[in-house]
Amino acid sequence: MRRYAIIIMILLLLAPAAGLSAKEAGPQDKIQLAFAGDILLDGFVGEQIARYGVNFPFVKVAPVLQKADLAFANLETPVSVRGDAAEKMFAFRSKPAALAGLSYAGIDGVSLANNHILDYGQTAMLDTLIHLDRNKIGHTGAGANIEEAFKPYTKTVKGKRIALLGVSRVLSDPSWYAGKNSPGAASAYTAEPLLGAIRKSAKDNDYTIVYIHWNQEFKDYPEQYARTLAKQMIDSGADIILGAHSHCLMGIEYYKHKPIYYSLGNFVFNRSTRGGDKTLRSMLVNFSISSSGVTSSITPVKIIGGQPNFMGEAYNKETYKLMNELSFNAKIAAGGAVSEKL
Repeated sequence: MRRYAIIIMILLLLAPAAGLSAKEAGPQDKIQLAFAGDILLDGFVGEQIARYGVNFPFVKVAPVLQKADLAFANLETPVSVRGDAAEKMFAFRSKPAALAGLSYAGIDGVSLANNHILDYGQTAMLDTLIHLDRNKIGHTGAGANIEEAFKPYTKTVKGKRIALLGVSRVLSDPSWYAGKNSPGAASAYTAEPLLGAIRKSAKDNDYTIVYIHWNQEFKDYPEQYARTLAKQMIDSGADIILGAHSHCLMGIEYYKHKPIYYSLGNFVFNRSTRGGDKTLRSMLVNFSISSSGVTSSITPVKIIGGQPNFMGEAYNKETYKLMNELSFNAKIAAGGAVSEKL
């Protein structure tokens, strides 16, 4: 009798632990994605890194990014110690050590398709790929040739293949376009190979997200070509469109019930003397993917001293109000949830 009592006691003690393990190992089909805007690790931000360390730009936001199953942003700079500066107003180049900050923040991958990736030439651009690989940070949007440039970054999350394709409709010169045998960025100036790459990705993956550099700097609304192109990309199989380059927030539009975020603004960036304070208003875009579909929300951010910060209720309300004013057929609720106006 005593032996049976001991067995029952042992089973009772083990039951909570067994239940916890079963819960942790159970089906968790919800996938959480987080997206940020432009990241620059040079200039004023580079000075802050030199003073406070590589993690400094991300300290306030890292806990949120680290929780996402996949976090992604636009890297608005080559990473190298080599190359010659292009003849342009702003030519950026960031130190390889700074990439450790992205790893610390939990950023899984970046788009390199933008108007700064070749600021220090092809050598520095190719160095960037090497340094990202060394830091185990995925990348898309630039490569040694057109095939590599248009290759999406993919990650399998909870059994679903998520693909991110970085492309740019803002490049400094046609010599920046990746060619059959020449390094460069993935150009979105023509329908192909862009739409073909999206169709292929849609066939090979469960979800295809396009992160595109487009529109004009410091403008509040997208150009007409961007609205047309966004719909073409969705018709070709894209599930989500995310934009950058304007250095300020733009609105949201739905097409075939799929979201288009025209600009995520800056994220880790120098203050712009041309764009003013609106270049300091930013946000994280969060997506939740489950068997019931894709939902999204925004988390307002303010850039203070090159460092993105989460703010209080008043600032958040201002950002939601702004996004409602800028958006087309999307509604942003008080808590940041985004929905389509039907």
